[in-house]
Amino acid sequence: MTLTLAQAAVNDANIHFDRLYSYTIPTQLVGRVFPGSMVLVPFGRGDKARMAVVLAVEEVDEADAPKRLKTLYDAAPEDARLTPDLLELVRFLKERTFCTWFEAVKAIIPYGAQYRPAVVDGKHVMQSRLRRSTERLYTLAGELPEKPKPGPRQLAAVEALKSGPLTARQLDEVGISKATLDGLVKKGVLTTAEQDKSLDLFAAIPFDPQPLELSPEQQQVFDDLLPNLEDFKPHAALLHGVTGSGKTIVFLKLIQRTLELGRRALVLVPEISLTPQMIRRLKSTFGSRLAVQHSALNNTERLLQWRMIQQGNADIVVGTRSAVFAPLQNLGLIIMDEEQEHTYQSESAPRYDAHAVAKKRTVMENALLLFASATPLTETYHAAESGKLQLVQLTHRYGGRPLPSVNFIDMRAELAAGNPREVSVRLARELRENIDNGEQSILLLNRRGYRTIGMCATCGHVLKCPNCSVPLVYHKPQQALMCHHCGHTMQPLPQTCPECGGKINYSGFGTQRVEEELAELLPDARILRMDQDSTARKDAHETMLAQFARQEYDILLGTQMVAKGLDFERVTLVGVLGIDSLLFGQGFRAYESVFSLITQVVGRGGRAELPGRALIQTCVPDHPVLQLAAAQDYEGFYREEITFRRFGLYPPFCSFVVVGFVGDQEGAVFIAAQRFGALLAQHAAQKPNIPLRVLGPAPMNITMLNNKYRYKLTLKCRNDAAFRGLLHETLDAYDAEKLPQKASVVLDFNSDGDL
Repeated sequence: MTLTLAQAAVNDANIHFDRLYSYTIPTQLVGRVFPGSMVLVPFGRGDKARMAVVLAVEEVDEADAPKRLKTLYDAAPEDARLTPDLLELVRFLKERTFCTWFEAVKAIIPYGAQYRPAVVDGKHVMQSRLRRSTERLYTLAGELPEKPKPGPRQLAAVEALKSGPLTARQLDEVGISKATLDGLVKKGVLTTAEQDKSLDLFAAIPFDPQPLELSPEQQQVFDDLLPNLEDFKPHAALLHGVTGSGKTIVFLKLIQRTLELGRRALVLVPEISLTPQMIRRLKSTFGSRLAVQHSALNNTERLLQWRMIQQGNADIVVGTRSAVFAPLQNLGLIIMDEEQEHTYQSESAPRYDAHAVAKKRTVMENALLLFASATPLTETYHAAESGKLQLVQLTHRYGGRPLPSVNFIDMRAELAAGNPREVSVRLARELRENIDNGEQSILLLNRRGYRTIGMCATCGHVLKCPNCSVPLVYHKPQQALMCHHCGHTMQPLPQTCPECGGKINYSGFGTQRVEEELAELLPDARILRMDQDSTARKDAHETMLAQFARQEYDILLGTQMVAKGLDFERVTLVGVLGIDSLLFGQGFRAYESVFSLITQVVGRGGRAELPGRALIQTCVPDHPVLQLAAAQDYEGFYREEITFRRFGLYPPFCSFVVVGFVGDQEGAVFIAAQRFGALLAQHAAQKPNIPLRVLGPAPMNITMLNNKYRYKLTLKCRNDAAFRGLLHETLDAYDAEKLPQKASVVLDFNSDGDL
């Protein structure tokens, strides 16, 4: 006698118990359980119901089967099954990020498409986490009988449905009631079915395709990329183009050709704020078969968009990092715009890099992967220079427009001249001129809040978060101190030191403070502040950017979300404030981040007929990174940066892995990190062919976060199968010594030095 067994990975199993468990498939579920099926299983001593995903199904002889096998409780409908492609991505995430199986599953499918355990009539069953929003679809199935004589509404219904199936809502709009439709169903004239509600998030955007006219340089780039799009083999390329060079038009032309080939396209952007402009361009050019995936959608919207993609009703998907998992079939083109942005890297399990997932999908789908940026990652540009990626370039702005002129304002001289404000005299003057000329300005300050630090004037005590080792930030609208990491809030605002009773002085500045200064300096200015605080409500990004595009505001002040990808015709002045703190930040990417941020934000100006200019406020105007960014000299910056990376042994010349340790007691966390390092050294000694450097243990930049202490080991290595096998061995040894009880382990393969 044979048994049908399912090999399943169970939810809530930590990394040390995250293996495949065998379950028998009951008779009623035979034929419903396949690799990729979501199932409900008994787990542990109490047979607690847990969700699981099936990785394999096999027939075994009863005599050869493991003893005391448990039986599956329930299985999700077949349409909830992970496709072979998605299941391959689950395996990829599991192997490359050291996450659990179910963490990988949750990354790939939206919350609304997931299931949860429930008990109905005493039985363990699976229930959808979100009730599906459906609507009734009517289809013409037969002729109207001659007798009794059909009424005018019945005739109208049949006539309307001759062109194809319609929903109840669509028929109601033309005056055909549910009663009329139900009567026709009873007569066999119509059939009904339930389908997911259509959700056109972009109904207000008209379909208005315009000819895609390319400049000679853009045409050359398109012609260079076209063969790799058309040969149905995996390819990767980097489009390096200066700001304002018209990369988006090249995207549209490539998408157009992809659709002509009968294939589909995926467009990734780094920030939610960039999706409205991209969606507008795509919808107006290609119509309604467009879906979106990003975190600003509610659960219902995400589910309906995901199912739209899953059912093959979307030809183009645009979204942020998570959209890289969109279940698009026959994918021919993946575009990763502003590929240098850190937001393409997940900061929670699974800690994946969208670059790596996009490369995996490119190979799976035989597609073209196009990275695009004015300031590409050093690793990406190095790969292009080395011939691993095709390199295509746009060296001129579209329409022959010049790059903005850039000037520095020395804030040391401002202070010496008696100006204590964060906005310099010259910047205020030029903002005034822009307003008088009917032109717009963008100001970048990558720091939210009002004041960034509260310190005692007597003893020097700094007000810090009780849960995290970071200073609290003063937010004026709330009259409170807030932690930007855990959300802790302190009200009322402290005026005296809790240590000595001295006076608390608040200093530093954020977007709220600069907004207030601008209102004082320019009373008639219409100022729009765009940061995490002001964009918390739904659709805030789209609303604000649309208002600024309609010239309802004179000045757009914001954090890095205003620095890239935005295109406004009337913006002629860009100001950069508070950049010095980023110059001396931790991590080997600090200079790269500053160069990219300045280059990108300067590039927001002068993108139409009016010339642009930029003012950078700094105390170190001669700093080489600032000078190179002002000159928009990426090649010069790259040469400096790649030399630093080579001699310091940083990516792309090695891989950089951070092993984090998190626990309740600082001493125990430190000891656990030490022991892991010793275990790693022991196992590495047996594998001398694996190149490895171990640094630490050391405290993380933020030593305490959410009441948990954090230490790290930094590994410089070659991230291949042999190295990952070494890490698995070390983790098993760490587990065997019961050290996870003292400190859990987090691995990040995409870190620049911290978690």
